[in-house]
Amino acid sequence: MDSKQSLANKIHFETLAEAWRSGRELPPEVSEWSALTAEPGGVDYVETNLGDKTALWVQPKLAAKDRVMLYLHGGGYVGGSIWTHRKMVGHIAKAIGCYALLATYDYSFQSKFPRQIQQAVTAFEWLAEQGFAPNHTIGAGDSAGAGLIIAAAMNLRDAGRPLPAALLSISGWHDLSASGLTYEANREKDAFFQKASVDMLASQVLGGADARHPFASPIFADLKGLPPIYLQAGEDETLLDDSRALADRAKAAGVEVCLEVFPGMLHSFQMMAGRAPEADDAIRQFAQWVRPKLNLVGVASKMA
Repeated sequence: MDSKQSLANKIHFETLAEAWRSGRELPPEVSEWSALTAEPGGVDYVETNLGDKTALWVQPKLAAKDRVMLYLHGGGYVGGSIWTHRKMVGHIAKAIGCYALLATYDYSFQSKFPRQIQQAVTAFEWLAEQGFAPNHTIGAGDSAGAGLIIAAAMNLRDAGRPLPAALLSISGWHDLSASGLTYEANREKDAFFQKASVDMLASQVLGGADARHPFASPIFADLKGLPPIYLQAGEDETLLDDSRALADRAKAAGVEVCLEVFPGMLHSFQMMAGRAPEADDAIRQFAQWVRPKLNLVGVASKMA
C-alpha cells in the first residue's frame, strides 16, 4: 500500500494540472517544487560557473571527493532548476557517497534542440577538465534531464570520447513522439502528463525537428556501446513506457540494463526523498546498484 507521505507527489501534479487547465496562478506550495523534498543534512552546496551557466556542487560531508555524478534536472524544458532539485540530488549523492554537479541547460524559450544536448556534453567535458576520470563519473537525470543524459552519452560515444561509468534515468522522457501505450493506460491515474500536454512541451523544444530523431527520442536510437543504465519509473505514470522501451532497446544492443517500476508511484516520485519511504527506498536501490560501478563498494554511506 502506498504511504500517506507519498500522496504529496500526486497532489502536487493534480494541483499543477488544474492550474494549467484553468490558467490560474499556482499556489506557493505547488510552485515551489522543492517543498516535496526534505533537507538531506550533512551536505554542502557551492555555486560554480560552467561556461555561461551557473552550476551547483553538491558535496556530502563523507563522500569520496574523486567520484562525481553529473545531474540534469527535469521540468519539460520549461521549468525545474538546480535549486528545485538541490535537495533530492543531495539525498542521492549522500546515499552513493559521491559528489554531484547539478548543471544548467537552456529552457525551450531560450534555445531549441539539440542545443541542450550540447550543453550536457559540455558539462561532462568540464568535469573531465576538473580532473574527474570518466570511470569515476556517472550521469543522472529525471524526466527531460534523463533524456539529455542518455543523448549526451550517445554524443560522447559517437565522438570517440570516454564514457561515464553508468547512467541513471528517473522517470525518463525518452520519447518526444509520445508513442507509449501508457499514455492511454495510465491516463486516469496521471493528471498532469496527458499526451496533449507532453506533445505541446515536445514541440516547444524541438522547434520543428523530428520527434523521432534518435537524439531527441533515444528509444529510436542505436544504443550499442553505452555504459550500464539503471532506470526507475512509477507504475502509474503515463511516461512509464518511455523507460520500458529504452530498457528493451538497450538490452537488444547488448547494454547492461536494470529497470525498476515502483507500484502506485507517479512521475519523479523520488522528489519526496526524506519524506516518503518509497522515495528513500528508490534512492537506496540506485545507490546499491551504482556504487560498484564507481568502485565504492565497502565505503560507508548513509541516507538522511
